[in-house]
Amino acid sequence: MLQKIFSCNFGTFCFIGRKIISVVDKDEVKDSIINVARSIFSKYGFKKTTMDDIARAMHKGKSSIYYYFASKEEIYQAVVAKESQLLKDAISNSVGLVDNPKDKLKNYIYTRMSSYSKLANFYNAIKDEYLSHLAFIDSIRKKYDNEEIGMVQEILRDGVNRKVFKIEDTTLAATAIVTAMKGLEIPLFWENNDRKLDDRQQDLLNILFYGIVKQ
Repeated sequence: MLQKIFSCNFGTFCFIGRKIISVVDKDEVKDSIINVARSIFSKYGFKKTTMDDIARAMHKGKSSIYYYFASKEEIYQAVVAKESQLLKDAISNSVGLVDNPKDKLKNYIYTRMSSYSKLANFYNAIKDEYLSHLAFIDSIRKKYDNEEIGMVQEILRDGVNRKVFKIEDTTLAATAIVTAMKGLEIPLFWENNDRKLDDRQQDLLNILFYGIVKQ
């Protein structure tokens, strides 16, 4: 049977006889692998997960996975990068819903703290010392820290300009807030308790907005 494959702006197609069928886009397949791998890595962790696990979950042969990714490390890097972007998008969308700088900071804190259970691979990548041997982990950690501090600093600057916050050094204040967030997330990651999440979020907001010194 005569087959012919050609590409156009809308993707790749092939003729089989008189029929035209769509060939799945390579990026779509890679994205499917990443989504399945997210679930596998979050369940078993990077160390215990194998390429066989991912291939089995995809209902594909391992060679099919290697066609798109050269190694387990490469898949994990793509997974962490995707979850990092998901977190940034979630925070950006949440902050963008409100106008008042205090509400922006509240939304940032809540979104940041409530997303940890949905983005386990990203949080493991920035916290787990075992993963430090992976070449890309250090660059991901530094990139994320800089982006997060910059995001918080922008909220604080807006609050200072609008006379909502009184802060002399917004860079130092943003760094302190991000550091505090990391410290609060560690126990929450293990406890997975929504009530404690709300309580600790409110405690942090009370300290940020009202301080600890009796007025």
